[in-house]
Amino acid sequence: MVTYRDAGVNLAAAQEAKRRIRHLAQTTFNAQVLSDIGSFGALFRPTFAGATDPVLVASADGVGTKLKIAFLTGIHHTVGYDLVAHCINDILVQGARPLFFLDYIATGRLAPGIVAAIVDGLARACRNFGCPLIGGETAEMPGFYGDGEYDIAGFIVGWVDRPHIIDGKTIRPGDVVLGLPSVGLHTNGYSLARKLFFETARYETDTQVEALGCTVAEELLKPHQCYLPALEPLLGSRQVKGLAHITGGGLLDNLPRILPAGCAVELRRGSWPILPVFSHLVALGQLPEEESHRVFNMGIGMALVVAAGDAEAVSQNLRARGYEVFTIGQIIAGDQTVRLT
Repeated sequence: MVTYRDAGVNLAAAQEAKRRIRHLAQTTFNAQVLSDIGSFGALFRPTFAGATDPVLVASADGVGTKLKIAFLTGIHHTVGYDLVAHCINDILVQGARPLFFLDYIATGRLAPGIVAAIVDGLARACRNFGCPLIGGETAEMPGFYGDGEYDIAGFIVGWVDRPHIIDGKTIRPGDVVLGLPSVGLHTNGYSLARKLFFETARYETDTQVEALGCTVAEELLKPHQCYLPALEPLLGSRQVKGLAHITGGGLLDNLPRILPAGCAVELRRGSWPILPVFSHLVALGQLPEEESHRVFNMGIGMALVVAAGDAEAVSQNLRARGYEVFTIGQIIAGDQTVRLT
């Protein structure tokens, strides 16, 4: 007799993983969640207090090859946090606040402890940023993923009142570009970073690198910053004309996504601190400036476009609440490109 377990699927492990996930997810629930984990679908009753024309904003993303660092180190409780933070930032750029989050975890052999660690990171971020984890999927797929490997994806739904949508349409030459700092690579550029650290420099994950002030693993597992706490008080002010989450494509490819026709961005070199990890990677790979600013965030995780007359007030608002902000450039007449000056 051949069983499902003989084929590589452990139903008992799946049930144990679901039990752990249910407990962690419940810690993120609020009064708008109307169903428990385990239903075929999740029930959520949104409230849009004070909104005149609420609009849903949805996004999906993953963590990319940062997961390889989790595999190498056995540290799995940070990548879930990264996923939630990344997804919140992606809808934040349109002025949206999160409503709820769903996850997808796929692996070759389901290990309840690893799944629970991943979901612990998801739940921690969801609690921190008021975004209930209301459901998801855990798939055991033997023969599809290598031993000890998995992939994760996140799905987020948020909302914005239509009059307060941030879409970049009012951006004009003369506007100012502000930058909020990143804490490291966030979740982008890891394929190149792994090649430079592990193949070019021949580091191990536990190698202490003086230039970084920590081990390679500690640097590469630094969390993806979530900018909702910094920016939420500004969302209804109409002072922010455009927001760009600096992810894959870096400053050079993400800023043009919010520019209207006839506008370009001029970024000033040296106007923000380049984090040591980026300086070290550039030196290891002898990377051209354009390549480094297209692959990595180079120390800026979120960019804001504001009118010149609002730049000081917005900066003071952020600094008064304990957030760093840098004036990194300006909008000029052009063809929706970015140049460094």
